[in-house]
Amino acid sequence: MADEHQHPDVPPADDDGEAFVVPPGDGPRPRSPRRAMTLTASMLVAAVAFALLVVLPTGYAVSSPGPTKDVLGKQDGTPLIQISGATTYPSTGELRLTTVSGTGGPGYPSTVLRVLDGWASRWSVAQPREVLYPTQETREQIDQENTQAMTSSQENASVAALTELGYEVPATLTVAGTVEGSDAAKVLKKDDVITSLDGSPVPDYQTLLDDLSKVQAGDTITLGITRDGKEQDVSIVTGKKPDGSAMIGVYIDPTFDMPVKIDISIDGIGGPSAGTMFALGIIDKMTKEDEANGVDIAGTGTMDVSGDVGQIGGIRQKLEGARRDGATWFLAPASNCKDVVGHVPSGLHVARVSTLHDAREAMVAIGAGKGSTLPTCEK
Repeated sequence: MADEHQHPDVPPADDDGEAFVVPPGDGPRPRSPRRAMTLTASMLVAAVAFALLVVLPTGYAVSSPGPTKDVLGKQDGTPLIQISGATTYPSTGELRLTTVSGTGGPGYPSTVLRVLDGWASRWSVAQPREVLYPTQETREQIDQENTQAMTSSQENASVAALTELGYEVPATLTVAGTVEGSDAAKVLKKDDVITSLDGSPVPDYQTLLDDLSKVQAGDTITLGITRDGKEQDVSIVTGKKPDGSAMIGVYIDPTFDMPVKIDISIDGIGGPSAGTMFALGIIDKMTKEDEANGVDIAGTGTMDVSGDVGQIGGIRQKLEGARRDGATWFLAPASNCKDVVGHVPSGLHVARVSTLHDAREAMVAIGAGKGSTLPTCEK
């Protein structure tokens, strides 16, 4: 008796290798060797094509929502912000810095699959590589620049936070360069140290800014400087900033004498855009008031030593990253509002801020349940 899986009544194949048709009811059709080979080849081609989609680099850069970090929390068991020389207080809320994850730069190519995902996602952006990376910098150079920017951001945040809290932060104000075409370019030299303005000492950067704010653009000021160890006075006609205020026309590289020791430890994140959240974290830790008061607040923005919040990139990706990780509020630089309107994820509320003082007041209002009173990008 024939085995039940065999069919001795199936006719033999023709000369082309194709089996004759078996009438219905006479048993299952046999698999054609040619069809089997074609199917196998097709599957192999598909597998190779998929593998290429996964690994083949493209000329595009893709930006997506990156991880967030609570600056009041810890990383690998170590507090992100450590303060010594001043009393600190516990916090119950979260203050999240936000990031953008990117591919397409030197050493990090975007695959075809990654680009397709970037085009399909509402919260990702795929664009030609040269838009984000217009130079021929190496991966190492970009990483170094981002690390330096992060270090500078942390120092600026520390100075701005201490100044906001009423501390004096002495600084040596060294000239790093002058603005081309300014009067300062004629009389100041690199490495000059500014010590006074119109006879008033400027022991810190904030004092210099405050004194300069009382001057009208076009006025002549007298700067006291130290050059090669010798003190002297120089006269400078001030220039005008875009907002109409007076400027000296000089780039200053300040060296700060911090009255409180502040260490910020964070790995794997570079760039300057976390400055505002670092400054808020320092303020929250150094005040008795629990400003965030249990609320998960995210945000972004560069921070300079005078407390101004600056524009950043990737705001839409950062908004989605904040929502994804549980934040209910987001502090956005006022200069980024044009990119915020119409792109706020559901469940996330956005307040606009221009200065560290604005951000501090927003944090307090949100913690007190009065966030609805804050200015937004829509009003």
